[in-house]
Amino acid sequence: MAPSVTHVSGTVTGNVEVRFTDSGVAVCRFRLTQTTTQWDAAAQQWRDGPLIRYVCTAWRDLARNATESLVDGVRVLATGRVTEIRDNAVYLSVDDLGISLRQRIAYTETSLPSPAAAAPISPTASVASVAAPAAAQPAAAGARGPAATQAGAPPAWWEQRRATGWHRTTARTSAGASSPNAGR
Repeated sequence: MAPSVTHVSGTVTGNVEVRFTDSGVAVCRFRLTQTTTQWDAAAQQWRDGPLIRYVCTAWRDLARNATESLVDGVRVLATGRVTEIRDNAVYLSVDDLGISLRQRIAYTETSLPSPAAAAPISPTASVASVAAPAAAQPAAAGARGPAATQAGAPPAWWEQRRATGWHRTTARTSAGASSPNAGR
């Protein structure tokens, strides 16, 4: 019998840890806490219930995206399968993640507003006179993350793709070019 899928709304606790298998597959691990709420009929109000701790594991592209996106304190919505319950924690193999928009705004690479959108426009200025912002330069490959010589460090393709921008690699892959993580 296949494990059932569960949905969790919780807060990321601590930093996301990423490691790579010998074949270069990304695996990340992070912790979530979820505070349940219970209706107190006597007091006629909601009360915080017990704290539930999750240890989440994600693989491949989801691991890469989670490592780049999640930080301590961010509320997320996770979908996955319970693999184990031990040490007062529920172990969850995550299939999908989303940032909760209940308390914040999340921007993607394609939804970021242009800096020109915030610039004041004088009544005499035309739309053509508002200069488009220059494209942001990608960060140097060694600007973040462990050095390639450390044990458990990401493979060279990880830093190369990270420096050039993930979205550009996806476009090349869909055009038929070979990808460093093809078949994973």
